[in-house]
Amino acid sequence: MNKSYPVLPLRDIVVFPHMIVPLFVGRDKSVAALEAAMAADKEIFLVAQLDPAQDDPSRDDLYDMGVTAEVLQLLKLPDGTVRVLVSGKERAALETLDESGSFLTANVAPVEGAPAEGAEVQALMRSVVDQFENYAKLNRKLPAETAGQLGELEDASRLADAVAGNIAVKVADKQSLLVEGDSVKRLEMVFAFMEGELGVLQVEKKIRSRVKRQMEKTQREYYLNEQLKAIQRELGNEGEEGEGDEIAELTQKIATLKLSKEARTKATAELKKLKTMAPMSAEATVVRNYLDVLLGLPWGKRSKLKKDLPTAQAVLDQDHYALEKVKDRIVEYLAVQARTNKLKGPILCLVGPPGVGKTSLGKSIAKATGREFIRQSLGGVRDEAEIRGHRRTYIGSLPGKIVTNLRKAGASNPLFLLDEIDKLGQDFRGDPASALLEVLDPEQNAKFSDHYLEIDIDLSDVMFVCTANSLNLPQPLLDRMEIIRLEGYTEDEKVEIAERHLIAKQIDAHGLKEGEFALTNEGLRDLIRYYTREAGVRTLEREIAKLARKALRRILEGKAESVTVTPENLHEFAGVRKYRFGVGEEEHQIGAVTGLAWTEVGGELLTIESVTVPGKGAIKTTGKLGDVMKESVEAAMSFVKARAPTYGIKPSLFHRKDVHVHLPEGAVPKDGPSAGIGLVTSIVSTLTGVPVRREVAMTGEVTLRGRVLPIGGLKEKLLAAMRGGITTVLIPQENEKDLADIPANIREGLEIVPVSHVDEVLRLALTGPLEAIDWTDADELAVQPPTAVPGIGEVRHH
Repeated sequence: MNKSYPVLPLRDIVVFPHMIVPLFVGRDKSVAALEAAMAADKEIFLVAQLDPAQDDPSRDDLYDMGVTAEVLQLLKLPDGTVRVLVSGKERAALETLDESGSFLTANVAPVEGAPAEGAEVQALMRSVVDQFENYAKLNRKLPAETAGQLGELEDASRLADAVAGNIAVKVADKQSLLVEGDSVKRLEMVFAFMEGELGVLQVEKKIRSRVKRQMEKTQREYYLNEQLKAIQRELGNEGEEGEGDEIAELTQKIATLKLSKEARTKATAELKKLKTMAPMSAEATVVRNYLDVLLGLPWGKRSKLKKDLPTAQAVLDQDHYALEKVKDRIVEYLAVQARTNKLKGPILCLVGPPGVGKTSLGKSIAKATGREFIRQSLGGVRDEAEIRGHRRTYIGSLPGKIVTNLRKAGASNPLFLLDEIDKLGQDFRGDPASALLEVLDPEQNAKFSDHYLEIDIDLSDVMFVCTANSLNLPQPLLDRMEIIRLEGYTEDEKVEIAERHLIAKQIDAHGLKEGEFALTNEGLRDLIRYYTREAGVRTLEREIAKLARKALRRILEGKAESVTVTPENLHEFAGVRKYRFGVGEEEHQIGAVTGLAWTEVGGELLTIESVTVPGKGAIKTTGKLGDVMKESVEAAMSFVKARAPTYGIKPSLFHRKDVHVHLPEGAVPKDGPSAGIGLVTSIVSTLTGVPVRREVAMTGEVTLRGRVLPIGGLKEKLLAAMRGGITTVLIPQENEKDLADIPANIREGLEIVPVSHVDEVLRLALTGPLEAIDWTDADELAVQPPTAVPGIGEVRHH
């Protein structure tokens, strides 16, 4: 029987028969419909909208099937909305809709459902109830007792409606359940819907439990970390919050630094290890130190190199006077770098006596090339672990000097100065010179392996400069370096260096004001000549410092307002003269020859003296001579004996006389192959009685046939001759080509005579000619005079 009801359109819910639902109603028409129902018999028709967003639905916007319901409770809220509790009664089909009034009115026809009975229906009902229990366990929105209440329902239609009202499916699906009149089909439909929902709910549960576990783990770790920080703060008395959170800091460093693939793998593995260790354990300290070193290296950081050649030349010229050869080599290197942008770091080795500016030249090269400067002194280093690092097997192990200094430089392309490389030690702990082979080999050092880091470090961008006083180095190490010699300075160069650098430096160091201290050019030359005897300028700098101190004292005592040091008052400040300057001997001496020697601290004048004593032709040597020098003496003596008649010496003299050769300063060791012609000249002079010219010095080795052999260290020897006031120097003919490298002022200040035979030496060095004698007495003839030997008068001139 058709009946008219006020209509309450529902936006997103479907109400089933026997279902009590709270609703919030806000639309004017809907509120008016509720008021009309309350005024009549409290009955209302509930029907779902097709489109929930429609505010003023018409017939086409509503489903055809709804339910009649009774309004149980109505409560008006202050904001104008109404809260209402309704109870569904029975299904009803919407036939006509009246939209003319203040609310919607519907004419509806009740829909009767056919009863469902039988064992099959009972089995289906039980399955639905069991399934609902499983669903209720997973869907936490349902009250726990709902499943129990459904189990008590015996009517299939009511059970289907009750389950449909409690499962979370779309409005369209719920509407299809409402429309379905067959109870059995409805039960099958809800069963299928629950099956689908169960799958979704199980996945949700898994996700929820996983998220919960993760959150619990994170919260637990956070809580424990906070506790650990608090404990560490208490133990270490750390003042600031966040200090000690080094794991996070290390993690960030590993992520941001441009590490090599090998280094990143190693750092990640060590960090993982560190996380599992007790923070205060010894192992953790070792790992922490390792990571500090590894991450402290300049990964991907490079200094911007200068490519302006004139500027580099100007920097070198400003810092160092003379040394043209070295400066040319540096500027050439920069030229190649400017053109190619990539050049394997050359290994330069600056060899020269102390005080010539090797170390300071390294600093200037760094300044000229725009590189960071690192200096590592190798004096006394005797353990190869100093170079390669210790193995990481004990507490206190450290990386080698190379890695340590690279870390300190903060750039991967610094200038690395290896100072005093010839002073490397060697003992049972290892051979550091051999450990340096890999460092100083441009072909190998791109993968230098440090024992501590255990990964390859690229040193190919580093510019290595070594310094040494002598080439007393293993041959394989020498083979990897480009040797550049710094022989020492001439007197003029020393004057220039002092005026440009040393005097100003000492004035500044002693706090002297402008105009308070001056050293005249002549005073400076006297200081160099009579108070220093060195290749470099270190002693000169000390002497200038001495003058500055004494001048400052005079000024502060009020004895003078300013001090000017001249040759006349130099002795007042510098004391008595330490060295003689001028001719080695005051007059021509018999048997006394001025030789030239090379030492690690520059060239030296070396006097060779000979006398004859009664004996049987033997030769005696004194003056702490080395093996090479002793052999030179014997060779010289044999040569003189062989050529005795040619030089006017009776061979019978050797039966009555011994020759004693002495080199003064007997405490100083002397050795080397360059005193041969000096020894011959001295022996011939003492046997013939012809004096040796005092202004002549000589250097060269002699053979048994009288040939003069070439020598080394020519510039140092010529400098020594110049310092000693010598005017003529005899050098081997084969060393004439080396004069091109000798400064012009030395070549002009000395008469340099190349000689190829001893006869030329004797002609130039002795004050008078030697008269050959005709010696034919067979009983006393010691040695047959050689034929085809040039006479004294036939010596070649140069």
